[in-house]
Amino acid sequence: MAAEMRQVDEVIRQRLQSDVVLINQIAHYIVSAGGKRIRPRLVLLFASALGFTGPERLELAATVEFIHTATLLHDDVVDESSLRRGRQTANALFGNAASVLVGDFLYSRAFQMMVGVERMRVLKVLADATNVIAEGEVLQLMNMHDPDLAVDDYLRVIRYKTAKLFEASAQLGAVLANADPLMEQACADYGRALGTAFQLIDDLLDYEGDTQALGKNVGDDLREGKPTLPLLIAMERGSADERQLIRGAIEHGENERLSDIITIVRRTGALEATRESARTEANKARAALCVLPATPAREALLELCVRSVERSS
Repeated sequence: MAAEMRQVDEVIRQRLQSDVVLINQIAHYIVSAGGKRIRPRLVLLFASALGFTGPERLELAATVEFIHTATLLHDDVVDESSLRRGRQTANALFGNAASVLVGDFLYSRAFQMMVGVERMRVLKVLADATNVIAEGEVLQLMNMHDPDLAVDDYLRVIRYKTAKLFEASAQLGAVLANADPLMEQACADYGRALGTAFQLIDDLLDYEGDTQALGKNVGDDLREGKPTLPLLIAMERGSADERQLIRGAIEHGENERLSDIITIVRRTGALEATRESARTEANKARAALCVLPATPAREALLELCVRSVERSS
């Protein structure tokens, strides 16, 4: 996909332009940091799998990356993060106010780009997605420092905050190809399941990875008081003392005893259980592809199911 992704990057560069110097500086800083660009790839892969090759696919691939980048800018301010993709976060470098406002710029530019495609269905899919993402952000904020969070409520945040944009990205490929409602739903189902698997692994890597490989600080989730699945499983399986240690760390947002907690998470099998949950979601994504014709794009989507779960960064 290298050639297509270069075209998407060119659209991103063109659409980032602003007469306001600070917007250019921050927007280029965060976008040039790279990342996996999975959401734009989903737009392109599903469009290709269903036979659509028009330039709108490049515009919408860039659009979903702008929406994603806007959420990152806002997330890092809320979470007080200092490192992302191996570099200082924009808020650490430019300040919180500038990061929030440039995130707003990226959101509004994304909507300008949606309108330019001139398809009401595209507008509906992405407007609904951005609204759900915002709800997910608020839900996560409400769940902070709550060690009694139910697994279903944790998964609801993932589906709103992360999986929804994966879902929309996959769905857009079908919309562009004028696919029938059943095909469009299958594409959306794939995106939702893949996004859920992807976030589960992200949460796992906060206790299994290392800072250099991840490009962010290990233990950030704990410092922010996020009760993610590895911690919820470890509390369920651990001893009373271990459970109390993890509860206190979540409640107070402390990672001074991170190494002890990582030991507990590993000993209780919480990491492998989390990865198994991600594999279950990836299998759902794989099953959703059965309605697609056999193409190289479909094979790439199948491969993405494996890569999303077995990655280490």
